[in-house]
Amino acid sequence: MSCSSARVFNNLITHKILVFNPRTLPNSLKISSVSSISHPIASKRSWFSTRFCSNKRTPVSAFSSMATQSKQSVYDFTVKNAKGQEVDLSTYRGKVLLIVNVASQCGLTNSNYPELTTLYQKYKDQGFEILAFPCNQFNGQEPGSNEEIQDFVCTRFKAEYPVFGKVDVNGKTAEPLYNFLRSSKGGLLGDSIKWNFTKFLVDKEGKVVDRYAPTTAPLSIEKDIKKLLGVA
Repeated sequence: MSCSSARVFNNLITHKILVFNPRTLPNSLKISSVSSISHPIASKRSWFSTRFCSNKRTPVSAFSSMATQSKQSVYDFTVKNAKGQEVDLSTYRGKVLLIVNVASQCGLTNSNYPELTTLYQKYKDQGFEILAFPCNQFNGQEPGSNEEIQDFVCTRFKAEYPVFGKVDVNGKTAEPLYNFLRSSKGGLLGDSIKWNFTKFLVDKEGKVVDRYAPTTAPLSIEKDIKKLLGVA
């Protein structure tokens, strides 16, 4: 039976215009099922449904990853300060940046903060800036509120550089800036941040040029900062 004949035959059966006993039909006229008959409209509908109405959805994390990949420099990101206000990092264009995830109750706190303050005081007038991001992802060592963190850093360590609102630096909830930093410069065991006080050095074009382990003392990278600043 041809396809067109089969369609007509099937319509007659469907609308009960034609009633038959399938056992009496010759093999050439038997129809295995309604779905076995090719229907151009049904085929198009099936294609459309597969193409545009599939239950498979692109994960949110994938969209986030694609968005991060479209960013070309640190200047393409906005972050929130301690008061929750948006800060466009393009305001730091033309400066050398040291971006650090900080914590108040870490074993590295008392050694890193004083040296960060020393570097900032020494080079802030030559185009150097430190951007500190509190993070509570490592043994809960930054449990305080943004206000408490600000008070601690400014009172105890006399920090004058910006300390932003708390962020996550790893995982699905990571700050997009940190996704960019990690993908730009991976660590020894993958790109994830391993601990508090991981440091990223960014040049005047907003490109990540180096990454330093938490145990790397801030003053030990002074020569790299001076090189980017172009100072002797």
